[in-house]
Amino acid sequence: MTQFNETELTEAVVKSFDQTPDTRAKFLLQELVKSLHDYVSKTGLTFEEWEYAIDFLTRTGQKCTDTRQEFILLSDVLGVSMLVDAVNHRDREGATQTTVLGPFYVGEHKVTAHGTDISPNNQTGERMFVQSRVTDLKGKPLANVPVDVWHADDDGFYDSQKANYDEVGASARARFITDHDGRFFFRTILPCSYPIPTDGPVGEMILQTNRHPMRPAHVHFLVNAKGYEPLITHVFMDGDKYLDSDVVFGVKDDLVAKVEPRNDPAMPDGTKASGRWHLMTYEFHLKPGGGMAPKPLGTKAAEPA
Repeated sequence: MTQFNETELTEAVVKSFDQTPDTRAKFLLQELVKSLHDYVSKTGLTFEEWEYAIDFLTRTGQKCTDTRQEFILLSDVLGVSMLVDAVNHRDREGATQTTVLGPFYVGEHKVTAHGTDISPNNQTGERMFVQSRVTDLKGKPLANVPVDVWHADDDGFYDSQKANYDEVGASARARFITDHDGRFFFRTILPCSYPIPTDGPVGEMILQTNRHPMRPAHVHFLVNAKGYEPLITHVFMDGDKYLDSDVVFGVKDDLVAKVEPRNDPAMPDGTKASGRWHLMTYEFHLKPGGGMAPKPLGTKAAEPA
């Protein structure tokens, strides 16, 4: 008869999943049990620590809404999101590097005309012109490709973090469709480095462990071309002081772009400029394949690439 003690308990729990019909689910559950039990044994976890962990996870779930995913944030700051990303994108030779989706891919990304200012109501941020191109691994331009973009404002907030989001709607987020030469371009403001939300349990953990909560300035891109792997990535601003200590470990050298300050009287599309503005240029290279592109929080199913 099995004794449910420290010596025999793990084996008994692992064995309890032996009849799981789905072999992948069986493997994942059994490996999870082994890892969790090993952690408890190695650390000598106390009742008080176990209770704190249960309360922490409970509060993490309670902080989630249609436009906020505290569990994704937890995954991000523990490096789990980037590790999952890494093991699923091991062969990236020639293709643009991937990084975390982040917890602020929310709401509708409306198809927007090239050259549109996606931050028209932000009058305090310095203006930026983004010009980009999408190609395959050989440099062939990919036309009619939807590209979702989103970023924080010059105060470090995403639109969905603001109290008036439901009334005002989206800002600094849009969807562009590449032209015949694979190009798209738009105007916006220069993003800044910003802290992750610290008003929930994840922020509580970061502050209590003396980690800084900062992310380097970046723009998010999701490129979803048929016949190619969906590309989820950021483009970071060169020179940001948090590039080497991103709280979610999302920076890769290939994703850092030189953003040039300019004083030209007009932007590349002919739009008149008033004072200094910035130019970001970046080219995305897609890897053949397939997969499901995530849908923004608050929308329904994922769509095939």
